[in-house]
Amino acid sequence: MKRDEVACEVRAPKHNLASGIGHPECDIMNEETITSFAASLRGPLIRRGDAQYDEVRKLYNGMIDKQPMLIARCADVADIIAAVDFGRDNALAIAIRGGGHSGPGLGSVDDGLMIDLSMMKGVHVDPADATVRVEPGCTSGDVDHATHAFGLAVPFGIVSTTGVGGLTLGGGTGYLTRQHGLTIDNLIAADVILADGTFKTASQTENPDLLWALRGGGGNFGVVTSFVFRAHPVKNVFAGPIFWDAARHGATVMRAYRDFLPNAPEALGSFVGLKTVPSMEPFPREHWGKRACAVISCFNGPEAEGKAVMAKLIDALPEPLFNWMATMPFPAIQGLFDPFFPKGLQWYWKGDFVNEFTDEAIEAHIAHAANAPSELSLMHLYPIDGAVHRVGKDETPWAARDARWSMVIAAIDANPQMAGSLTRWGRDYWEAVHQFNPGGAYVNFMMDDEGEARVRASYGDNYQRLVAMKGKFDPANLFHINQNIRPSG
Repeated sequence: MKRDEVACEVRAPKHNLASGIGHPECDIMNEETITSFAASLRGPLIRRGDAQYDEVRKLYNGMIDKQPMLIARCADVADIIAAVDFGRDNALAIAIRGGGHSGPGLGSVDDGLMIDLSMMKGVHVDPADATVRVEPGCTSGDVDHATHAFGLAVPFGIVSTTGVGGLTLGGGTGYLTRQHGLTIDNLIAADVILADGTFKTASQTENPDLLWALRGGGGNFGVVTSFVFRAHPVKNVFAGPIFWDAARHGATVMRAYRDFLPNAPEALGSFVGLKTVPSMEPFPREHWGKRACAVISCFNGPEAEGKAVMAKLIDALPEPLFNWMATMPFPAIQGLFDPFFPKGLQWYWKGDFVNEFTDEAIEAHIAHAANAPSELSLMHLYPIDGAVHRVGKDETPWAARDARWSMVIAAIDANPQMAGSLTRWGRDYWEAVHQFNPGGAYVNFMMDDEGEARVRASYGDNYQRLVAMKGKFDPANLFHINQNIRPSG
């Protein structure tokens, strides 16, 4: 394709190849070029006008509606290479979709090329050395299913539908974080397609600078075609939620949690949240719709030990609305929230790292959570202490190694007419509590309206090294549909 023909396509961004709208002299060349691209793929290439286009392009966050020109549903690594080359050579904006869980919808792009990896879902567990090789379309639930058979688990998030790729490249926090670190702390190798279409393996012995960048630097450096993780012994756990009435006891519970957790065994992963008791079974009908303060925990050990640990928190607190902690397989607690958060809900979220959770901050949280616009809207405070603090600030891009929690405020509802109310509440709540927190946040808890200053603050002193890595591996910023780190110049 000649450069003026590429420009012709770029100038007609909403052009539908099936509609006849656009530049006729470009249509023939584009049809030939795209047909040739489709023939080079083992997976399907979906265009506007195709029967499955609207279904395939749907995003996890229903508040965001993007219309890519083309969707390459990759079946293997060769497809990914072909897609990267095609997008680059034809001056198309490229978005990478793995598990498809991105809050700001960064897995898609208007009028460009979506490289969809969601069909690549292989998981290979090596129980002898406790490692797991994971393809980029997997969710954490896919991996949990495979590893659980061997009594192993990788530290991922708290929702089993979360995509492994986006979670990992941003950092990764969850129930096993205090004991075994962030997801990136357990990433030991990755295969990557760079912007020039070349294949690289990143490990401690091969392209270690690329591995460093991938361990928290987001999707800025290439398309990961497989991840290799270190896994840990996890089988059955003592886990589940405990809910208290927020209006009566929320501040008391949050203060007690704040003081309890730093001294609790690292085998306990436990976060505190401000939520609403869902008006549905199996929740007790008499509590439906009540504002609640919840402590949701997972103890990686025997029930008796878990009960003894939790008693140090619970025995000092008022009677909860309900306590559903019990022994369960680890994948069960990982999937606890899945029924409440199906694909297509309206989402607006904002985050912060939290160093000190003061009484004043707690009061602000209680006040703003009380005005939540929907039952699904929430605030969660995830611990990032323990094993996280034993990794140096410069060992990975994740610079918040001295923070104690990662906060997310998520405004959520099924009704598209609620989008404005959700966004306003999320922003107002965040503005009220941000004054108590440092400048950065977990990049996976950012929408696409944060700005470069927030991204810089999140990486701290590691930002300039990330800029240098971007210049080395993606100097033209081909991969920019992300929380972008621009190459210098």
